[in-house]
Amino acid sequence: MAKELTAETRDQVIVRTSVIGILTNILLAAFKAVIGILSHSIAVVLDAVNNLSDALSSVITIVGTKLAGKKPDTKHPLGYGRIEYLSALVVAAIVLYAGGTSLVESVKKIISPEKPDYSTVSLIIIASAVAVKLVLGNYVKNKGKSVNSGALVASGSDALFDAVLSSSVLLSALIFKFSGISLEAYVGVLIAIMIIKAGFEMMQETLDEILGTRPDKELSQEIKNLLKEEEGVRGAYDLIINNYGPDRNYASVHLELPDTMTVRELDVLTRKAEAKVFRETGVVLTGVSVYSYNTENDEAARIRDDIAETISEYDWAVQMHGFYLNQEEKVMRFDVVLNFGIEAREGIRILREKLKEHYPEYTIQITPDVYVSD
Repeated sequence: MAKELTAETRDQVIVRTSVIGILTNILLAAFKAVIGILSHSIAVVLDAVNNLSDALSSVITIVGTKLAGKKPDTKHPLGYGRIEYLSALVVAAIVLYAGGTSLVESVKKIISPEKPDYSTVSLIIIASAVAVKLVLGNYVKNKGKSVNSGALVASGSDALFDAVLSSSVLLSALIFKFSGISLEAYVGVLIAIMIIKAGFEMMQETLDEILGTRPDKELSQEIKNLLKEEEGVRGAYDLIINNYGPDRNYASVHLELPDTMTVRELDVLTRKAEAKVFRETGVVLTGVSVYSYNTENDEAARIRDDIAETISEYDWAVQMHGFYLNQEEKVMRFDVVLNFGIEAREGIRILREKLKEHYPEYTIQITPDVYVSD
């Protein structure tokens, strides 16, 4: 899908939403801290700490967004978009720290228990906090999805999760109020464990973005379909998409074209394809390489089909493409996509030996391709 928001508008939405989150979480943290201290409730105090860490996370999100929005320069010609991933990593570290600290304090309260003392007003405030968190969580998450901000989506999800934790605090308070059974410290342990779990998940997702993951299947297929719509393009292969921050994708691809196409025709085709892909998906097509296919050789087509069938017998050989046959020089060349179940060198050796049995007179040139997209 093409970009619907300018970078400036996107940044404004992220900052405005984050400011709302900061102010809301600070107010909730203040109310809960007072209630927790007055009622001697470790669970409520930890819930307040969790709100405070959420506010700090939103501050880091704003800083990260501002830095990521810096214009490209000589040192970083593709921009600073990946800073958003680094800021998300810092947020995950804060969440983990808050969870670890909460766990330690909760265990201390289990060893040295202290009975809480809730008032009706405090219970009403806790219940109101649950409702506020539900509204805030849905608001922030929806805003994050609308501008493709992983940090906002994570903050919104975290707020919804906080509502569940606050509900458990409210439930334990009601149980104590009506039965005298104190579950405060145990609820605190539960909250701490869930916070730590959320922190680890956030860190894993962010590290995946930094390390690089397989491109979105739907996006890859959309780009390939757009390219194959162009006249003469028989196939689009080896699509590699590099991400330099949210909505900053750069790609390269191989197109399979007829061996009769001239350089002039190729220039027109690639320029048109690059503009089309960017218009429809927002992806910048930075490199287009080509394979040629035989257009006036029935024997080449027969051999190609035979080789494709032979290669399909191996489950680790995902796809063959880029086939070209030179009958005069007795050379055939093509690429094979290999999955991660076999070493590239070993896979190529097996295929070459197998095909040599059928075509001993040919020099067989096989290039292995990494299985980066479907």
